[in-house]
Amino acid sequence: MAAVVTQRVLIVGGASGIGAACAEVLNHHGAEVVVVDLREPSTDVPLTRFAAADVRDADALTAAVDAVAVVGGFSGVVYAAGIGSIAPIQALTPKQWRLVLGVNLDGAFFTAHAALPHMTDGAAFVFISSVDSSAPVSGLAHYCASKAGVDALSRSLALELGPRRIRSNVVAPGPVRTPLMNGLFSDPATESAFLERTPLGAIAEPRQIADTVAFLLSPAAAHVTGARLPVDGGMSLREHPSMLTAGKRTT
Repeated sequence: MAAVVTQRVLIVGGASGIGAACAEVLNHHGAEVVVVDLREPSTDVPLTRFAAADVRDADALTAAVDAVAVVGGFSGVVYAAGIGSIAPIQALTPKQWRLVLGVNLDGAFFTAHAALPHMTDGAAFVFISSVDSSAPVSGLAHYCASKAGVDALSRSLALELGPRRIRSNVVAPGPVRTPLMNGLFSDPATESAFLERTPLGAIAEPRQIADTVAFLLSPAAAHVTGARLPVDGGMSLREHPSMLTAGKRTT
């Protein structure tokens, strides 16, 4: 893979899961990594700086980003914070809706808004979205809506920031073995339902998503902006399993 061009990378949501894998991969490629999250990462990846913040709180997030800002500015920003839950629309409460939209979409916008003053010309955003952003999934109305919003936000950033040569792209994973998904995969029938719908026959590891993020921050993607790159083993070519029947074998 081409060496990562972004040498000073902010990862919001970098304490675990895909975000922590991004920190590890980017550090391996020589990037100076700083993290903002609710809690400090437990990995051994050397971080230049860390600050704690709730991504739903615009003022707190801006203060955290300012606190970890590095000399020379950020040349890459990765938004990897995310949350999800399962509920049919009739049972979906305003509190559940606000929580998922707050973390997944509001936090993405607040991060972009806070990071832009510290970003160099020619820098890049990468947002972790989902294959669920482009197709409805039963039981995930709030999650799908939030990720569709992230896709639209990224395209708007690509359009407006093009004159500064700041790129903005989305990585759209399918199922990934992260703490967010481990509860689902603990049920063999649910895991089997996902595997049956994935042409490559495997569930992604966080490192595979992180490698794609590193590509989008590299010289190899220097002319890529406003794109949405699925990393799902081909699962989006088939119907997504209903999350309302998770744990039950479906065909």
